[in-house]
Amino acid sequence: MNRLATEKFATLVLENEGLGKRALITGLRGFTGHYMAQELTAAGYRVFGTVLPGEPTGPDVFTVDLCDRDAVLRAIEEVQPDVVVHLAGIAFVAHANADLIYRVNIVGTRNLLEALAGARHQPSSVLLASSANIYGQMEVPVIDESMAPAPFNDYGVSKLAMEHMARLWSDRLPVVIARPFNYTGVGQDANFLLPKIVSHFRSGAREIELGNLNIARDFSDVRVVAKAYRRLLALSPPGQTYNVCSGRAHSLGAIIDTMSAIAGYQIAVRVNPAFVRASDVPTLVGSNRKLASVIGDIEPTPLEDTLRWMYQA
Repeated sequence: MNRLATEKFATLVLENEGLGKRALITGLRGFTGHYMAQELTAAGYRVFGTVLPGEPTGPDVFTVDLCDRDAVLRAIEEVQPDVVVHLAGIAFVAHANADLIYRVNIVGTRNLLEALAGARHQPSSVLLASSANIYGQMEVPVIDESMAPAPFNDYGVSKLAMEHMARLWSDRLPVVIARPFNYTGVGQDANFLLPKIVSHFRSGAREIELGNLNIARDFSDVRVVAKAYRRLLALSPPGQTYNVCSGRAHSLGAIIDTMSAIAGYQIAVRVNPAFVRASDVPTLVGSNRKLASVIGDIEPTPLEDTLRWMYQA
């Protein structure tokens, strides 16, 4: 199939992707879940979601602890989804409870895959959100999917183990794995770096404690990530793994300068040695060439626009 024919086919698929179909989002109330639900609803899907016990429910929203195998089985039996986006899990790298990180990210995912594999109605695509943390601190200009993982924290190890476990189900489920690099937007917890910076400027703080200002990282807008996930559900062949990233690096110092321009004042930055790691690689950037080859060209939202959106929200 030539490029033009491929593009026409992709457009046709996307135009009809959600009509009469059910989408299940695990972790619906999480940061990414909100934007994923908007994307899938706009594409015509009826969106179902899982939330943790104690969180608000509603129509098509189920209380499910992924570590409760029976609860997961009941939810899948009820929904019978056509597509699944698995976002639920421990997402904060510095989470203090390592036991919970491994149980939720590995065992919880296995419970989901087991339930889907045994469902009466088989999904056409199951997207698992992994993480670029599986690559570790690579000293290369650009990280692509061919590079051997070398995670250096419990979170990264748990996500890599999840990927390996998921491949055990590859003969029974159409699993696609996404490895997002850093991304941000309105609603992200202030424990994360960019929301922390934005919140300081929004409150008019005169000082902020940060780590090494010279490090540069690949940041995307959460809305772009949600759109990439949606297109992967419709277009990716099963068994593939994709970096989800902007392909551009932004230094911490440059981000502070951008926020100073947006907020209209300079903030004093104090480098806290506790936030500086000797092993920090100066620049970490992902390649999105494989992703673009499947879902089409990706136009990253300029980071300044994302920061302004967060500041004005």
